[in-house]
Amino acid sequence: MRASPLARFLLAAYVLLVAYATLYPLSGWREPAGSAFAYLAAPWPRYFTAFDLAANLLGYLPYGLLCALALRPRAGAVAALLAAIGSATALSLVLESLQSYLPARIPSNVDVLANIAGASCGGLAGAWLAPRLLGGGALRRLRAEALAPGTAADLGLTLLGLWLFAQLNPASLLFGTGDLRDLFSGAVGARHAAELFVSVEAATTAANLAAVALLASALLREGAPAARLIGALIAVALTVKTAAFAILMKAEQVLAWLTPGAQLGLAAGLLLALAALPLPRTARLALAAALLMAATVLVNLAPPNPYFAATLKVWEQGHFLNFNGLTRLVSAAWPFAALIYLVTLAAEKLRDPVR
Repeated sequence: MRASPLARFLLAAYVLLVAYATLYPLSGWREPAGSAFAYLAAPWPRYFTAFDLAANLLGYLPYGLLCALALRPRAGAVAALLAAIGSATALSLVLESLQSYLPARIPSNVDVLANIAGASCGGLAGAWLAPRLLGGGALRRLRAEALAPGTAADLGLTLLGLWLFAQLNPASLLFGTGDLRDLFSGAVGARHAAELFVSVEAATTAANLAAVALLASALLREGAPAARLIGALIAVALTVKTAAFAILMKAEQVLAWLTPGAQLGLAAGLLLALAALPLPRTARLALAAALLMAATVLVNLAPPNPYFAATLKVWEQGHFLNFNGLTRLVSAAWPFAALIYLVTLAAEKLRDPVR
């Protein structure tokens, strides 16, 4: 087995996501009446739902899995499992205690137990899967045959994973990221004609699709089937978007995201990506950065979508409140992280033309 930088990158990103989701909406901080750890000795909650238990357990399962994989093979299977459980316990205790300072959150000893249980299951899975994932298995061979060597490709994969996660927010335009209006002002612009919305959505979708395709192409090894791999990535993203709508809407509305603007943008974006793939690597990086910047500007100038306002209320309240805030944060921050990554890759290429 060999150590996996990808597992470490994913673990770091996941810790940040868990912290944000646990403390969302991060407003109204105040001093608690008693100890921040008083919830540990509190009586068993009178009411708790299966959804809350499942959410806490499943939320920490990937943490345990990634932690165990990140520690292997430097640590043995038992040591990696114990470290995953111990660190998850510490993380859960700290975050639950911080909830004592937020009036909108209620710390719970049941949540801590569910978190530890989830991390334990994930740690067991990680310790068991490590030889298969980090050894000479199919995934390791696929990574060696398809991706360029080095940690830069692993960091790029982490970015693409976060991009896929951002597609779980059904309130955004297709592939639209970087919308900062809700985070800073909450202002909604005036309504416009449907034709304008179709044009803006098409341009946003096309620019983002092409930018992500070019970013992904920069991670690939020379000679890898770029068109097929990028096509698979786009297919996964569309599946994730469909799944988000399936959670919120009736079965006949799971393709509500496939608006006329989205259809035009998909077609234009695929054509643009295919036309740009033969370009030199530095030119692809520069074009991807330019498309990302243009798409981010369009997202922030786009008129509001009049069709989803009522349907998506369930996404902004109830069980999905924290998850909604998390997907919005990732979606808003992603293009700026991707721009930094693209600029870094281009700078390395200019310093070392052989790369």
